[in-house]
Amino acid sequence: MESNVLQTGGLLAKTKKRKIRFLSRWESPLAGYLFLSPWLLGFFLLTLGPILMSLYYSFTDYSLLDAPHWLGTQNYKHIVMEDDTFRESIKVTLLFVVFSVPLKLITALLVAMLLNKKIRGISFYRTMIYFPSLIGTSIAVSILWKNIFSKDGFINQALSLVGIHGKSWIADPDTALGTIILLVAWQFGSAMIIFLAGLKQIPTDLYEASSVDGASKLRQFVTITLPMLSPIILFNFVQSTINSFQMFTQAFIITNGGPVNSTYVYVMYLYERAFSKFQMGYASALAWILLVIIAVVTAIIFATSKYWVYYETQGGKGK
Repeated sequence: MESNVLQTGGLLAKTKKRKIRFLSRWESPLAGYLFLSPWLLGFFLLTLGPILMSLYYSFTDYSLLDAPHWLGTQNYKHIVMEDDTFRESIKVTLLFVVFSVPLKLITALLVAMLLNKKIRGISFYRTMIYFPSLIGTSIAVSILWKNIFSKDGFINQALSLVGIHGKSWIADPDTALGTIILLVAWQFGSAMIIFLAGLKQIPTDLYEASSVDGASKLRQFVTITLPMLSPIILFNFVQSTINSFQMFTQAFIITNGGPVNSTYVYVMYLYERAFSKFQMGYASALAWILLVIIAVVTAIIFATSKYWVYYETQGGKGK
């Protein structure tokens, strides 16, 4: 009897040791890299590889049909010093960013505050308002927007009811870019959801204490809501700025860069160089210049954020 118990105990001990050795193998760094291997393969083959190749092509004359010919920094010099279209596209893009980003963030914040109420059916309202952002920058939405602001579109039909005969908003250089800005501002759902999550994290006792002190709603918004939301405002600001610099689909479908290049944004110029003229080396240089511009703008935003972003854990503004 005792010998059976001892044998059983020995088997259990051996099994436990084997399990420990098995688990220790899977807890090694090699096991972690094994689980990460699908992502690592995708990153090196589909992300890092093309990035490095585009950097190489940016210093070459490459047309997809012929082998790359090394040019050095000639592409960059020509872009910066001689390419007038580059400068014009930069101006249009900066104008688009300056107006579209604040308009989108202000709209998203105001709508988020409206939806941060305990009313019946609020989940339905949130879903319906967020819905336009689900379809994103799709071609169908751009075509719809083009029809809305055309000469015989919905906007002019509505204006005709009050005796106003409108123009073709997308065919006028003074208003074409504005229609695209409105489209981007209309798709504020993602920023709104993030703002809404941030509003729910603000302690209600702050508002209650300020109400006791006689603070108005506007005062509460300025002294409580905005400071507590400032880190989220920074996040949405950076995200929206980066996305706006890369805007392409809306301008390509709605106006095709016109009229008179009033909506000819930077990425459209890059696309034309790459896929219309097959100047892949030149287009790669344009892409890297765009990367530098976005990096500089983002760095400026982060550098100035210490003056207006409030971090509660630091007891004040960002440092």
